Amino acid sequence: SGDPAAAMEASRLVGKACRKHGFFLVVNHGVDAKLISEAHRYMDDFFELPLCEKQRSRRKLGEHCGYASSFTGRFSSKLPWKETLSFRYSAEKNSSNIVEDYFRNTMGQDFCQFGRVYQDYCNAMSTLSLGIMELLGMSLGVNQAHFRDFFEENDSIMRLNYYPPCQEPELVLGTGPHCDPTSLTILHQDTVGGLQVFVDNEWHCIGPNLSAFVVNIGDTFMALSNGRYKSCLHRAVVNNKTTRKSLAFFLCPKKDKVVSPPRELVDNNNNPRIYPDFTW
Repeated sequence: SGDPAAAMEASRLVGKACRKHGFFLVVNHGVDAKLISEAHRYMDDFFELPLCEKQRSRRKLGEHCGYASSFTGRFSSKLPWKETLSFRYSAEKNSSNIVEDYFRNTMGQDFCQFGRVYQDYCNAMSTLSLGIMELLGMSLGVNQAHFRDFFEENDSIMRLNYYPPCQEPELVLGTGPHCDPTSLTILHQDTVGGLQVFVDNEWHCIGPNLSAFVVNIGDTFMALSNGRYKSCLHRAVVNNKTTRKSLAFFLCPKKDKVVSPPRELVDNNNNPRIYPDFTW
């Protein structure tokens, strides 16, 4: 907002949430509501396509990007009940149209508008994530620009989640219990609830809020914070009446970045190094 007092208070609240469970809501985020609405609408258009068309972007074995449907999930003994479309995003200047290129190259010219919408959405998520990184830096007592600069040229993943209704929802999970291995997740839910977080030994629902993004710390940022901020177990459940959708942006560092906590967060007495250096 440009208000130092407001930024300091926001960083305090974010820090409190991240030390306990790693989840918080972001409102007054500045992302165009029309763009969010379009991203949800094009998600409907994609997942309502015939299976043979969706399979044009089918995820290959061992890869993160592409279309995947039920029976290909993981995490728990309950059957996963969802469809996803995942694609790469890069904030590097020479990759400015990477999302548009993905849709055109995998789905064809008819999907150019899909690519433009999700390119714009990913650009907005990257900008928002850098603002959040400034708050995280402030809350940890390091240089405000430290984490922002680290993720300036992020190489991230965008995922469209589509959870159809299930006649026996107690037998399945949309997404089983897991922690995100990435750095930061920015999620926008539709009006159908289903996201749950495991805190204090029980599952808590995070209700839908169209004006807010749900943000959570991932394993990579937990390492960057030297374990001070938590990557929390969460899951998605389905229902027997209504399709649920969500947009998930997974912030990741550029491939050659070494994940290592800043010096301010490490000392040999009270805060020794918890994790070794690694690259994403």
